[in-house]
Formats: sequence, structure tokens, C-alpha cells
Amino acid sequence: MNSCKTPVPVDDSDGDCRWLSIHKRFLSETREKDADVIFIGDSIIQALQHTDIWNELFAPLHCLNFGIHRDKIENVLWRINNGELDHIKPKVIVLHVGTNNHKNTPEEIKEGIMEIINTIREKHPDVYIVVPTLLPRGQHPNEIRNKLLQTNDILKTNLENLRKVELISIDNGFIQPDGTISHHDMHDYLLLTNAGSKKAFEPVHELLLQLLNEGEPEKDLTPSE
Repeated sequence: MNSCKTPVPVDDSDGDCRWLSIHKRFLSETREKDADVIFIGDSIIQALQHTDIWNELFAPLHCLNFGIHRDKIENVLWRINNGELDHIKPKVIVLHVGTNNHKNTPEEIKEGIMEIINTIREKHPDVYIVVPTLLPRGQHPNEIRNKLLQTNDILKTNLENLRKVELISIDNGFIQPDGTISHHDMHDYLLLTNAGSKKAFEPVHELLLQLLNEGEPEKDLTPSE
């Protein structure tokens, strides 16, 4: 059985219920705030909220950030099944998850992401879903990095013809010619620095601007008499 497709909450191994408390806060935000864009996923999404690019580019677009550190696909699936995308009508949902599922196969990771996309589509039939590619990780070449690259290749094949689903590459330019990743881009060789966040997510911002402006009436550029 593919564990990615079975929604489960995170085990409260520390005994402080932090993960569930964050989930409940997100539920409150869906009732209290209007958002055109929802970012949902793992630590890459959570950390993005604390970068300059979030404040400068994403916050003005009326975005909410539903990222939780170390979440796996099955955890995000559980959160969506338990209300995080209810009571809200976003125009775009940005989904980034899968790097923590490195014990699964690339095919299983893809299937889990597809399960999330299908679940989102059931709740929001007309929303745009943006799927940034999974980032490389680890200072030096490693098997996890290879697996995530294979997953990206599989996702490109499976998502390219889906209605209102956009896969966008954000993993370019991080691996140096010698195969290493710089701490200037990822301070712990997983989470992005300010510079790394700009490199990865500026293309996402450009895509969001296009999607949010789709269907908007064109301004009348005729000079006034």
C-alpha cells in the first residue's frame, strides 16, 4: 500500500500537540480571512513566510501560508480532508510537498501528490493549482536528491495535460558544477535562504500574476476626450 495516499495526522511524539494546534489556527484563518492564494505544504512553504520575498511579493497578493515543518504528503492530505481548504474560495492554490517522503519511491510520491490534487479539485473545481518542483537537498550528491529529481520528471509527464494545473520548475540553478549546493542558497542544504527563496520563487510569483489576472477585464486604453 502507498502510504502517501493514506491521510494521517502527524504523531504527537513530543506530547505538546503543536502540529494539531497549527492546523486549528489554519482553520480559524479560513473563516477570518479572505485569500486569493493559498500556499500549502511542508517546511519549504512554512519557511517562505519568513523571507523578504514573501513580504515584498506574495503578501500583497492576499496570500495565506499553510505550510508546516516536516509535513509529508499524507499529512497535508489529512489537513485538507479536515477542513483547511473549506470556508474559503482561493483563485490559486500553490502545493509543495514530497521532499520528506524520500523513503517512498518516485512513483509513490507522484501518486500522493496526484491524490492531493484530486482532493483539492473535489473541493474547488475551478481553482488553479500550481505545483512547484521539488528542490534538491544535501550539500553533496546523494540518493535522496536523485529520487526527488526522478519525481520531478514523473510529475512533468503526469501533470502537463491536467486542466488548470501548472507545474513550475523552481529547482534550477542550485546545484553547482561540482555537484554541491551552496549555503548561500540553502543555509542547512534544505531550507532556503533569502537569496535562495528569491531564486526559487520569483518564477512562482510571475505565474501567479498571470493566473490572477486571467479573466480580468482589460482596461480601456482609449484616450479620454
